[in-house]
Amino acid sequence: MTYTRNCSILDLTERKGSEAGGEGVPRPMKCRKVCQMPRTREFHPAGGSPRKEAVVLTVDEYEAVRLIDRQGFSQEECSAYMQVARSTVQSIYNSARKKLAEALVDGRSLRIEGGNYQLCDGSEVYCGCGGCRRHRLACMGRTEQGGCDHKNCGPIG
Repeated sequence: MTYTRNCSILDLTERKGSEAGGEGVPRPMKCRKVCQMPRTREFHPAGGSPRKEAVVLTVDEYEAVRLIDRQGFSQEECSAYMQVARSTVQSIYNSARKKLAEALVDGRSLRIEGGNYQLCDGSEVYCGCGGCRRHRLACMGRTEQGGCDHKNCGPIG
């Protein structure tokens, strides 16, 4: 089962209108592939209550930070994994860094939620990070049958 959050699909009539040069119809936002939901979704400053409302980091922003900063992906590798353009990854990553700085510098809580993303369903032959639980289970099954030869089937960071 694939979990999709805020990913819109335009019907044929809407596409025809925008392809014909119709004004006012924005280009549909492309879903960003995410390996798994974050284990921890809220962070709070130590020593008292937060001063202001929480900074909200979207799940796709979290994924870009995880892939680039934690896993060491380049922006191009990250874009291939998330199935969006490199310029989109750059925009997502810059937005995430700004929000992280805001939370750290201003002593605000950080909450991870929302965004335009689709969780990996583990059905792909090759999973970009090799670490999502669904993919590892599928690889273990293929390995037991002698069929998995992935180099990156290690645990996720």
